Amino acid sequence: MARHTRLQVLNSVHKAGVVPIFYNADFDVARSIVIACREGGIRAIEFTNRGDHAHEVFSELDRWATSDAPDVILGVGSVMDGPTAALYLANGANFIVSPATDDDTARLCNRRKIAYMPGCGTVSEIAHAEELGCEIVKLFPGDSVGGPEFVKATRAPMPWSSIMPTGGVDGSKDSLKAWFDAGVPAVGMGSALVSSDIVTEKAWDTLSERCRGVLKTIKELRER
Repeated sequence: MARHTRLQVLNSVHKAGVVPIFYNADFDVARSIVIACREGGIRAIEFTNRGDHAHEVFSELDRWATSDAPDVILGVGSVMDGPTAALYLANGANFIVSPATDDDTARLCNRRKIAYMPGCGTVSEIAHAEELGCEIVKLFPGDSVGGPEFVKATRAPMPWSSIMPTGGVDGSKDSLKAWFDAGVPAVGMGSALVSSDIVTEKAWDTLSERCRGVLKTIKELRER
């Protein structure tokens, strides 16, 4: 059962402006990634449903967070259907992210007051997701469906839309500036943040510093 309410999740995502995205089949490595992101100032973190028995790793991660890091908000990405979402909700997921929009998943999450961030690639898909009650939609893949200009153009007639891009976002100031100038509330960052070299070298201090740097840049961009 989720430990954080939908409002807490959405507010945390909006406040930070960035959601780290990762998958690792090793619990100890996954825990170290979460700890590093937390120490870097980020609380809402997405664990992707990418490998066999991924839900078992997530379940262990959630049990650890419940006792040792209760302020961490763990969500699950790459969820394609309602049954998979239900599995992760039963294992403590606080939010669900999908590469596409699934009506059954949206209904399930609404019933449980869980934040659902579905993937969208067109204006019609964004409008449909919002009709299903989604507060934040995931623009995916962000760099392939039009980038920041797509967000800017979409929000002209739909200024209420909260669009979080994933794909095509890196930690550079120029990249973040383009997206936030377009009006995004947050960005999803996978390998650009939790890179393979950091995981291989177990450079967790580097990951924490990278998180702090991204948060600092976003704060500066918002204050302009």
